[in-house]
Amino acid sequence: MCELFIKADARLWESATRSLRIDGMVTSVRLENFFWAKLEEIAQRDGMNVVQLITKLHHESIDAGHDLGNFTSFLRVCCARYLDLQLSGDVPSDLSRPIAGLNARDILGREREKYH
Repeated sequence: MCELFIKADARLWESATRSLRIDGMVTSVRLENFFWAKLEEIAQRDGMNVVQLITKLHHESIDAGHDLGNFTSFLRVCCARYLDLQLSGDVPSDLSRPIAGLNARDILGREREKYH
């Protein structure tokens, strides 16, 4: 079983730091290459680049009243949830389908039922 994970391309878990500007403030985000690739995929689905996606996530998180003390963990969980929602069929595997066009309220309701 472990061979599937152990013999994966080591570049997937290597970290990369990217600098970006959110509301005029320069910040750095350090994530494993796997997560950068997933963020790029999510962003492309809705016609954005990664910086635009991260900025949008940051703004909407602040607007929702979330504490962003560990923003990189939040981004990792976003990626994991994206993959989980694809497996459940709530987010289509068809990358041409924007996430913004999905019914978030229904998806979140099903997700809550799954974890409660």
